Amino acid sequence: MTLTHEEQSIAAGAEGEGAAMAMRIVADTARLMGAPRLIPIASAHIDGALYHGDSGTLFAERLVDGCAKAKVRATLNVGSIDLTGCSHNNLPQHEAEMAKRMMRAYIKLGCEPTWTCAPYQAGHRPEKGTDVAWGESNAVVFCNSVLGARTNRYGDFLDIACAIAGRAPDYGLHRTENRRATVVLDISAIDPAFLESEVAWPILGNLFGRSVGTNIGVVAGAGLHPDEDALKAFGAAAASVGSVGLFHVAGVTPEAPDLETALQHQQPEGIIHVTQEMIDATRKRLSTVDHVDAIDAVAIGSPHLSIAEFDRLERAIAGRKLAVPLYACTGRHALVELEKNGRRQQLEKAGVVIVADTCVVVTPILPTKDNAVLMTNSGKFAHYAPGNTGYGVLYGALEECVESAVAGRPVFARQAA
Repeated sequence: MTLTHEEQSIAAGAEGEGAAMAMRIVADTARLMGAPRLIPIASAHIDGALYHGDSGTLFAERLVDGCAKAKVRATLNVGSIDLTGCSHNNLPQHEAEMAKRMMRAYIKLGCEPTWTCAPYQAGHRPEKGTDVAWGESNAVVFCNSVLGARTNRYGDFLDIACAIAGRAPDYGLHRTENRRATVVLDISAIDPAFLESEVAWPILGNLFGRSVGTNIGVVAGAGLHPDEDALKAFGAAAASVGSVGLFHVAGVTPEAPDLETALQHQQPEGIIHVTQEMIDATRKRLSTVDHVDAIDAVAIGSPHLSIAEFDRLERAIAGRKLAVPLYACTGRHALVELEKNGRRQQLEKAGVVIVADTCVVVTPILPTKDNAVLMTNSGKFAHYAPGNTGYGVLYGALEECVESAVAGRPVFARQAA
């Protein structure tokens, strides 16, 4: 790998120790990955501001002490603290203070305090073909797949290093040849009525992630055009159960105007013909409990809820009072809209707990309770909640989640799937 004269100079300390540290991290990563060079990036999304231990805070503060600053636009993923005050967590005092220190450090590094896992809903939408360095699995897969920008799955610390260096290693999904679909997921045999339902795309995403492994896959036979929230849910579910960083949907996503283009005019290495039995088995897998008489909470918003999803939530609640809390995770960009016309107050009056800046599966917000049951419409929540919260999970559509929250027990509609 060859560094330019400018990159070598920065790595040697010409712009301060913080910038040098970041450049060395990026350059060493490039060498490890076999990248021939570093490439300029247009932006970054930083997943490393979530507290996992004191070392993460100290790392960020070391960059601050070295006078480092992001050279490109850098939005921040969720932190461990809801700084808006909408919700409260149960972090021990030391951990809460270290989490706040970490969040403050990333702001000092020049990052935007967006605190959302859905930066694409907060105006951070790089153009097709643009090289960026994004972290957070759903954000990465959305950026690559729905926006058509180019990023690898950049992990904690490497993401901020790329932002400070303004560079990323030239390998993986930055390169056109590595974005070719090699596996086809054919859903043409699935009932179109199911594909129009809200639950379809998280279920398909889970199936996709488990099926394609480390390969790039393309969904064929969708027929209808899934909206952005459906693609968001699909990608999040796929990325949470597998190593998916990019998917294509033939006729829908920007690099797949048709199947042949997604395959870069080559033959696929495999074709998976999805059956109704596969759909049913995947849907069943998303729940970890069965035949329960009550639920303790509902959680939605992984990835963070869009305003369109809040619209659906309000319509489903229809002025009723919830028997159990419904945790609605979102970003502060959406919170601003909810503050208008008293929408937030009406939701909270109904029993909705707005969670901003963070999420119920990454910080202890849910009450601790033995044998507790959480209902969700999120394929990502369904995957992570049992291990991260200790709650058993029931999966259902948003309307089913709301009806269950009103009743305090599982309420499912009859559906084809």
